[in-house]
Amino acid sequence: MNSSVEGLKERILAARGEIAADLVLKGGKVVNVFSGEIQERDVALYDGIIVGVGAEYRGKEEVDLRGKWVVPGLIDGHLHIESSMLPPSRLAAELLVHGTTTIVSDPHEIANVLGLDGVRFMLQDSRSIPFDTFFMAPSCVPATHLETAGATLRASDLYALKDDPRVLGLAEMMNFPGVIMGDNDVLEKIDLFRDKILDGHCPLLGGHDLQAYLTAGIRSDHESTQRREGLEKVANGMMLMIREGTSAKNLEELLPLINERNARRFCIVSDDLHAEDIKRQGHLDSTLKKAVGLGLDPVAALQLVTLNPAEYFGLRDRGAVAPGYCGDIVVFNDLEDFQVALVYKNGRKVVDSGELIDFPVKQDDGISLESIRHKPLRIAPMGPDTLRIQHMEGKARVIELVPGQLITSMRLEEVKSDGRYVATDTDLDVLKLCVVERHQASGRVGLGLVRGFGLRQGAIASSVAHDSHNVIAVGVSDDEILRAVERVKEMGGGLAVVAGNDMLAEAPLEIAGLMSTESLDTLVRQLQGVKEACLRLGCNLEEPFMMLSFLALPVIPELKLTDRGLVDVNRFQIVPLFEELTITHSSPLPGGA
Repeated sequence: MNSSVEGLKERILAARGEIAADLVLKGGKVVNVFSGEIQERDVALYDGIIVGVGAEYRGKEEVDLRGKWVVPGLIDGHLHIESSMLPPSRLAAELLVHGTTTIVSDPHEIANVLGLDGVRFMLQDSRSIPFDTFFMAPSCVPATHLETAGATLRASDLYALKDDPRVLGLAEMMNFPGVIMGDNDVLEKIDLFRDKILDGHCPLLGGHDLQAYLTAGIRSDHESTQRREGLEKVANGMMLMIREGTSAKNLEELLPLINERNARRFCIVSDDLHAEDIKRQGHLDSTLKKAVGLGLDPVAALQLVTLNPAEYFGLRDRGAVAPGYCGDIVVFNDLEDFQVALVYKNGRKVVDSGELIDFPVKQDDGISLESIRHKPLRIAPMGPDTLRIQHMEGKARVIELVPGQLITSMRLEEVKSDGRYVATDTDLDVLKLCVVERHQASGRVGLGLVRGFGLRQGAIASSVAHDSHNVIAVGVSDDEILRAVERVKEMGGGLAVVAGNDMLAEAPLEIAGLMSTESLDTLVRQLQGVKEACLRLGCNLEEPFMMLSFLALPVIPELKLTDRGLVDVNRFQIVPLFEELTITHSSPLPGGA
């Protein structure tokens, strides 16, 4: 008899009570996500698997859980790990404390910097820890042709990921116009993963275009922001992933769509989750509290972060506290505040009284952290002339921030001049913005003007600039902007705040210019430091670096800047700074964020 059959036989004996289980959780209020019932039951585990949910089980170890709630380990079905600025293993340790035991991630950000090597690093770093990280193969690298990314991934490249057991399918197909118009490159990627999960990304798509998109086999969307939009997508068979993260919060708007008949067609995801929010609020435990506070039944809320995502992604061994399921269990003190008492991963206790225990230190092998950390940014030499903009007659296109939104507006304005070149204007809050190509040392620098940062002096720069993650900077003087960009380069990526010749604050992001090697506490202190430094320079934005990072994303209206120039998103064109100049480039925009 082989070992797997022998193990199965022993689990069956433990389920029947003929041998003692390894662990029995006694008398807790077990939430049954299948029936919707909550009943006091024993939960018996053997060899990391739940073998019995009932009465009078005996175990080698027994834990009294009377008065507490026993639920499945929480699952986040769509999370960009890079948004936390932590590598996968370090993020896993932080999420376990909040009851999350499984995530499904799209490594889109690091793939735009390092290509397949970046994806392989994410796979490697998340191995051999008491936490399950699954991935979707990034579908849009680069996201658009209007920017320079660090890699291009075609269907032939993605083939290398297809058979990895932790790659569940094709990540959010942001290029919905390409799907609808039958773009061959897009359809080849879809065809490659036709027997796996195809995730979607189609904001405001409806009618015949939505029908065409779904005909390709895409089955989810996390970009819905309106009830009518969400209802149409659910009615046409999509798993509606309600996004509640740092950048976008759609729970309050979309939660009223859920009823007893359709509740299995929803799940809650984070999408983007910043380190400070993890430290301050938590993860899905916090979202559960909000959902229940908005009136959703606690059991239905739990289904959205357990059984529903598990079944959608074909993870048949998790998502429920039931016989034959893996021993991923969270013990809550209540179903109102969702305060975590205990977490078990594969039957082993990893969190006790809200504190992480017995989490192994990673032993790198294969594509290790050292192989990609401190990888230099490839930025061509920059001099005093690099950031000069010749002043022209007429009005200039100025990017204007929209408070609380990632969209921007375009304003046509007369701008200040020093007689020959465009000058910043702190009185009118018109500052210089630049995007410096960092992947090929091409020397390309996109130049523009932006209103809304409020800086009275200094400059800020960042290597986090969606989606291609070139270096983006905004500032009052060219010298300060250059100094901030140079510091980001010296750090191998990160955030920097400069005033005159002084470096006020910084947050190194040594892993691809996206993630830190520091602990969550240290990273949060650094992030708070750069924000406080921005405030001292006059910036009144709550999240200045987040706003800066999205100014390079040429798929969110109305005007954005890439290393290739100003992008009029509504026209999908590179446009000149001054309106009367001839447009230099025009072609359809294929992607999204």
